[in-house]
Amino acid sequence: MSSSFLNMIGLGGVDVGYLLLGLLIISVLLLVLIIVAFAQIGKFKKKYNKFMLGKDGGSLEQDIMTLYEDNKYIKLNVSQNRDDIKALFKKQETAFQKLGLVKYDAFKEMGGKLSFALVLLDENNNGFLINSVHSSDGCYSYTKRIKNGDSEIELSNEEKVAVERAINGNASSDTE
Repeated sequence: MSSSFLNMIGLGGVDVGYLLLGLLIISVLLLVLIIVAFAQIGKFKKKYNKFMLGKDGGSLEQDIMTLYEDNKYIKLNVSQNRDDIKALFKKQETAFQKLGLVKYDAFKEMGGKLSFALVLLDENNNGFLINSVHSSDGCYSYTKRIKNGDSEIELSNEEKVAVERAINGNASSDTE
């Protein structure tokens, strides 16, 4: 009977002992695979239990919802902060942020470099110049408008140096 069954499935010339040995090897391999699968399931189960420790479905859902709301709040604040930073940068463009100062003797008989030219400029090199000339008769001050680093009114040498210092970021030093 067993030979007719083997003939029917196309294994009539195979020794039954080899066939049983092959089936035994396949069975052992499948058993090893099942053991490995159960070991992996056991590890996953341990991780899952550790993750769920002290939590039920409802409290875990609440935690996730809280994180979602926090994330929404943070995104809203980040957007508001970006807008505020853009507004600050826009205001910063017109704030005086460059300074140039030159102290000098307006008249050679006077000493101590009591006269000065002071320039205040914004980011685009727009602003004003104050020149204070000290003489034995008194002190005289005047201003000139600076636009794009230049003035419509001609600048003295000291005033030109003060404008250059403001533009180049060399605030002051005693010269002339």
